Amino acid sequence: MAMEMRNKCEKCDIILNHESDAYICSYEFTFCSTCSTGMNYNCINCNGELVIRPKRKVQ
Repeated sequence: MAMEMRNKCEKCDIILNHESDAYICSYEFTFCSTCSTGMNYNCINCNGELVIRPKRKVQ
């Protein structure tokens, strides 16, 4: 099953492309690096850990 690559931050709505630095939790909630830092890398939706999202190359 492929990971859903959401295209905007769940908190500030900034656009995230496949090469953007972004963080995700185990439920695939997605946040920009600025918001993730401000939340101490804890998801505001599930309280799970936020980890760096892998980058996907556009083909």
